[in-house]
Amino acid sequence: MNTALAIPAFGPVLPEIILAAGVLALVLFGAIRGEGSSGIINILALVLIGAALVAVLMLPSERVETMGGSFVVDSFAKFMKALTLIASSAGIILSLDFMRRAGINRFEYPILIVLSTIGMLMVISSNDLIALYLGLELLSLSSYVIAAFDRDNVRSTEAGLKYFVLGALSSGMLLYGASLVYGFTGSVSFPTIATTLQGSAGFGLVFGLVFVAAGIAFKISAVPFHMWTPDVYEGAPTPVTAFFAAAPKMAGMAMAVRVFIDAFPGILGQWQQIIVFSAIASMALGSFAAIGQRNLKRLMAYSSIGNVGFALVGLATGTSEGIQGVVIYMAIYLAMTLGTFAVILSMRRGDRMFETIEDLSGLSRTHPLMAFCLAMMMFSLAGIPPLAGFFAKFAVFTAAINANLVTLAVIGVVTSVIGAYYYLRIVKVMYFDEAVERYDAMPSGVRFVLALSSVFVVLYVLFPAPLTAAAGAAARSLF
Repeated sequence: MNTALAIPAFGPVLPEIILAAGVLALVLFGAIRGEGSSGIINILALVLIGAALVAVLMLPSERVETMGGSFVVDSFAKFMKALTLIASSAGIILSLDFMRRAGINRFEYPILIVLSTIGMLMVISSNDLIALYLGLELLSLSSYVIAAFDRDNVRSTEAGLKYFVLGALSSGMLLYGASLVYGFTGSVSFPTIATTLQGSAGFGLVFGLVFVAAGIAFKISAVPFHMWTPDVYEGAPTPVTAFFAAAPKMAGMAMAVRVFIDAFPGILGQWQQIIVFSAIASMALGSFAAIGQRNLKRLMAYSSIGNVGFALVGLATGTSEGIQGVVIYMAIYLAMTLGTFAVILSMRRGDRMFETIEDLSGLSRTHPLMAFCLAMMMFSLAGIPPLAGFFAKFAVFTAAINANLVTLAVIGVVTSVIGAYYYLRIVKVMYFDEAVERYDAMPSGVRFVLALSSVFVVLYVLFPAPLTAAAGAAARSLF
């Protein structure tokens, strides 16, 4: 009888169970077969993530709680989990050729990606502060290791160490804030916290909320807790940087939405100020600091900080329309980021990788199709219509205006215009500067990711309805 009752309770956790059981089998297989097993483990990891994606799509759309109420599945969780799994699979696909050529093709890499993905899925579905922290630590600990995966590279080791030290600090801040929230509300459960806080919050609780927000801001690279991002992005192996720029951003933004909308809806006035400040600071820093960058990976780090700021504009509204804007923004940001990093990973001659903007000189004459795809990504990131990035920004700015946050929307538009400078500079270098030597042929996996991203970014204007409808359903499930 107990067994019959227990089985349905684990249904909503099926994607996480598939990944957890599968990753244990992969660890055992890799330990037995040794380093020669990396190729087959990469394929098996992709199969695992694919199976988890199918399981996610089969989950019920209505809200279901399990694990004593600490784990929740709804349309929002389904959508963000699907984005996260797509990003994780792309992280493995983009790494296949790079890791082999760099001599770091070890079987532990896809295993760490899967472990990190389990943490991300748990964060997205967390319904109390303890589940949130457990998922966050599983995500973070795996990320620290893959940041330093190239052990013989000083920059990679430095990136892993910086990420670990600052990540440990942010985890401590999050825990301290969670303990204060628990102390003033008597619960770690989001629904109970929301019921306790109906329109009023004492100084102590707001103090705790600030620390929770600080821990979340670190994970999504929002100002003022962005300091690790440029150094880690530059130092980590390029496929790892692509993974960091994509998958954890999906989970981190979902975590921010889940915490503020589910646990603190009654005190919107208090946390809205925090989000508005972080959004403005992130958009401004992302726009101005990237102007002087020459390294493409550092430039993408500041670009990701700016994009997080734009997404936070939607969260700051605290409305269903704003959250719909966040979901649309993150889906489009995922495609633009993966497409851009696919091109960066293609900048190779022999054993040497190229990472600076000047290395793109004349790319339109040596690799016209690659240059066109990167130009579309840059125009889209700049928010130029009719590409997908324009609609992403339009969604969050419209929501902000409808929520009477007109000043925030205006600042967003201004910083977007400023940021367009460094995106358009890359296009200018590719199309108007003197051509350099041709790069090697693009690996098939990288070509696949670039093709899918480019098709999505360019043709989104013709078929926006499916994403808009899915994002709307995801947002409504939270209210």
